[in-house]
Amino acid sequence: MVMDRLQVRAFDTWAINQLGLPGVVLMENAGRGCAERLLARLGDPAASRVVVLCGPGNNGGDGYVTARHLTNAGVHTETVICGDRERVRGDARVHLDVLERMGAAIRTWAMVGLRVETVREALSSADWVVDALFGTGLTGPVRAGYDVVIEALNQMGKPVLAVDIPSGLDCDTGRPLGPTVKATLTVTFVAVKEGFARAPDAAAYTGGVEVASIGIAPRLWPALPK
Repeated sequence: MVMDRLQVRAFDTWAINQLGLPGVVLMENAGRGCAERLLARLGDPAASRVVVLCGPGNNGGDGYVTARHLTNAGVHTETVICGDRERVRGDARVHLDVLERMGAAIRTWAMVGLRVETVREALSSADWVVDALFGTGLTGPVRAGYDVVIEALNQMGKPVLAVDIPSGLDCDTGRPLGPTVKATLTVTFVAVKEGFARAPDAAAYTGGVEVASIGIAPRLWPALPK
């Protein structure tokens, strides 16, 4: 099954408003799905180090959930809030607050004036990096500072799990909007995104693609794309 940006958004709205599945639960399911797939690739969790890069929106919220489940499994996990913590709101803030109360390792980067050396230092010992910067709602190039993160990440050649979509990739066209994460694995939610199927070069950014459930099968959606 393939969906575009508006269809995925409509599916989420239906699940929340018509079925009554709270957004915080959908986010929990999404992040857990990412953590499970990463754990399957880590080998010994206690000997593994993962850095989770989280943006200010719901994609970052999925990242906080991923970080919590990795921490629960014994993985040495560090979460980086990329941007102003006060911009993290709603469901994402709920999960960030839980992660903080657990005593998990969390740092914050101010995007203005962010130095590439700061990014390199944080990622240097990571076995995997989780890209939870931006999701399917991105429609233009990332702002200053985030480009530094993406370019440094790509240059370091670390294995990367992209949450839903590689940050910087257009959901519908599958083309980069500017600096774009080159992932090893993309764990996408609900359905394969239209751009993954449309653009021949999308695989250079997504790596392998696996679909994770957010708690309701899309085949049950009355507006299921034909």
